[in-house]
Amino acid sequence: MKIKFLMAGTLSLFTATTVLAQKGELSTAQSEYDKYETMRQNKAMATMARTSINTAKTSIDKASANEKTATMPQTYALKGAIYGALAYNDTVATSSMPLYTTAVEALKKAKEADTKGEFKRLTDAGNQYVAYYSLNKGVKDFQAKNFEEAYKAFDLYRSNYPEDTTAIYYTGLAAINSKNIPVAINQYKKLVTTNYSRRADIYSDLSNLYLMQKDTTAALNAVSEGVSKFPNNASLRGREVEIALQQGKATEFIDKIQAAINNNPSDKSLHFYSGIAYGKIGDTKDKEAKAAKDPAAKAAAVKARNEAYDKATAAYGKAVELDPNYFEANLNMGYILMSPAVEDYNVANKLPMSKQKEFNAMMAKVNAAADKAKPYLEKAVQLQPNDPSALGNLRNYYIIKKDTAKMTELKKKIDAIR
Repeated sequence: MKIKFLMAGTLSLFTATTVLAQKGELSTAQSEYDKYETMRQNKAMATMARTSINTAKTSIDKASANEKTATMPQTYALKGAIYGALAYNDTVATSSMPLYTTAVEALKKAKEADTKGEFKRLTDAGNQYVAYYSLNKGVKDFQAKNFEEAYKAFDLYRSNYPEDTTAIYYTGLAAINSKNIPVAINQYKKLVTTNYSRRADIYSDLSNLYLMQKDTTAALNAVSEGVSKFPNNASLRGREVEIALQQGKATEFIDKIQAAINNNPSDKSLHFYSGIAYGKIGDTKDKEAKAAKDPAAKAAAVKARNEAYDKATAAYGKAVELDPNYFEANLNMGYILMSPAVEDYNVANKLPMSKQKEFNAMMAKVNAAADKAKPYLEKAVQLQPNDPSALGNLRNYYIIKKDTAKMTELKKKIDAIR
């Protein structure tokens, strides 16, 4: 009996020692990881920090291999944090990916095992490392045009930081490039509800995504909501007009703007948006005129185009009258006045030498139109000297006038900006 008792006692002592040894590894892993977190921000301690995180890995691997400590919540949480840190600091994909995968698996198990949240500090740290690793991986995948992998990486980062607007944007952008439009729409719908600095652009992009899905109603609703949030955004206003035209709602849209003008005739922006609307209608009719085969249809389209452009000119003119320094109105006014001049100039230059009389008459018309546009072209450049569109429009004027010196000067400015 004594012998049997002694053996039992010895066996019990051996088992307790093994458990203590493995818990000692867990304690070492925790201690070395804590040292790493303390030292990692100090460049002078970079070598010591690396030593600590590597020692922590050795210890956590031993604790993970022992059945007594392998499934402890602390083991999973600590392993996720340690491997996450190692993955984040490893810039070589072939070696960092296994570390990352191990971290993700450990953190998943930690979430399931740590029902009381005792090791939340560790899992939060591990998730942060994994998230930033995913962000960096997503950027590399995106640059390599591996858009599906980029989307997965960005989405994992976003899942850890659901309110991070950059994360939402990157995830949506990767989804667009991987042709996953429904997911991209959801991300962009979320983004416009945040304080993201480029929300106006996102509203425009969102409308385009709906159009890709052939949902013109949702597209118009999205851009109209954007206009209501950013009423001074000319690009959104223009987009709203375009989509309204696609839906055959041009008259309805014009009526809405005119009603607003009647209520507030001194609002320069409303006149400007009226100009955009009529300008878009004119552009549409111009395309119809150029495509028409039937002379009567062509004549009708030309007539409608000219009427729309005249109304656009009047609207822009009113906006400039209300505010002579209104850049966008001066820019568009100059453009709409120059457009027929440029078109006629190109036609005139294709005439044969035998039609000199017709050439002279057309060029007289071209020069008159260009001279009418010039004050607005120059004012736009004066207001925004580095705007490529303003410089390009003014350069077109000097091309018509055959002023080589001015043409060259403006081209240099445009090239320098671009």
